[in-house]
Amino acid sequence: MKNDEMGTELIDQLTLEERDLLSRLNPEITKLKEKFLSCKNSRIEIETRKEELENNLSTNLMRRQKELEAIISSADSKTLPVEVEAKEQELKESKRTLDEATTVLKANVDAINAHTRQMEQLKKQRDDLKALEANLEQTVQDGAKDLEQLMSSRSTYLVKQDECMKKIRDLGSLPADAFETYKRKNKKQLQKLLYDCNEQLKQFSHVNQKALDQYVNFTEQREQLQRRRAELDAGDEKIRELISVLDQRKDESIERTFKGVARHFREVFSELVQGGHGYLVMMKKKDGDAGDDDMDEDVPREADPEGRIEKYIGVKVKVSFTGKGETQSMKQLSGGQKTVVALTLIFAIQRCDPAPFYLFDEIDAALDPQYRTAVGSILLIISFFCIFILAMEELSYACFSSESNPP
Repeated sequence: MKNDEMGTELIDQLTLEERDLLSRLNPEITKLKEKFLSCKNSRIEIETRKEELENNLSTNLMRRQKELEAIISSADSKTLPVEVEAKEQELKESKRTLDEATTVLKANVDAINAHTRQMEQLKKQRDDLKALEANLEQTVQDGAKDLEQLMSSRSTYLVKQDECMKKIRDLGSLPADAFETYKRKNKKQLQKLLYDCNEQLKQFSHVNQKALDQYVNFTEQREQLQRRRAELDAGDEKIRELISVLDQRKDESIERTFKGVARHFREVFSELVQGGHGYLVMMKKKDGDAGDDDMDEDVPREADPEGRIEKYIGVKVKVSFTGKGETQSMKQLSGGQKTVVALTLIFAIQRCDPAPFYLFDEIDAALDPQYRTAVGSILLIISFFCIFILAMEELSYACFSSESNPP
């Protein structure tokens, strides 16, 4: 009996007067709950303040009271003369300390006077140093002018050095001991050797003098390009592996989703059309050819040995409203039958991945009476299921509220 009552609405069992009373009491209950929460918070704050005051009283004020009581009890008339003598002794010691401080102060005054005289001497030395600094600044300025002239000469010589280095580079690669060999020769000897070398070079004017340098440069460029090619090949291989893994995961996800929708499509179609059957077929494109493939098996497809990825181009619907003969495609169906197939697909998707709500607009316009009855039955079942879920959620919320806010 209790299980039957739990499946019914409580408001439906109340009379009209009881419903009015319930509607008036609900706002009052809400206000009382809010007032109870505010009173509860105020009580917590007052108790916290009370605990702080009690702690302050027990830790500070009571201890101070005991100290004052001990001082009052210790202030006896017999101990006063002893305290007076102690204070007089302290006064004498203070006077002696004052005399010593006066002596130290006089000594400090004398020291200050001595430091003042020393500071005057230092000021005089500072003036002398300033005059010397002015002379040195003038000397530095003269040196800066000389340095500027030297820098100008240096820049001229650097330009000449660059020109000479350019000429040396134009001569091509030199042996390692070239500078040591001609280092101790004078200018005339070097000019004679240069003339002889130029006469000898005229015999080899048709030979490329930079062939060795070009070979070295091209060899280095070739090694760099080879290393770069190896890096690019490794990156390309990794990218291809990643693309292959992502394509495989994509295909598995598509096939898994299609299998769920196809299974629910067969179930819903058999519920709407008594004695009929229908199923979905995945259309794929492989090697440029379009074909139909029945996706009824539960094992996900693997990539072919050549690594080619199958491309999905669409989904085909095949149904039979009589259960006999060949199945028909969407082009061969009437308007009402197309509506039944469309509703079947929507209900199949709803069972596979439910949405918050669905909005239908005159879906029974092209349906026959038996199909209208079947669609209404499915919608009624879905509505009852949703109402049951909402009722369970409200019941659990009411139980949670009663536990958190006891009367």
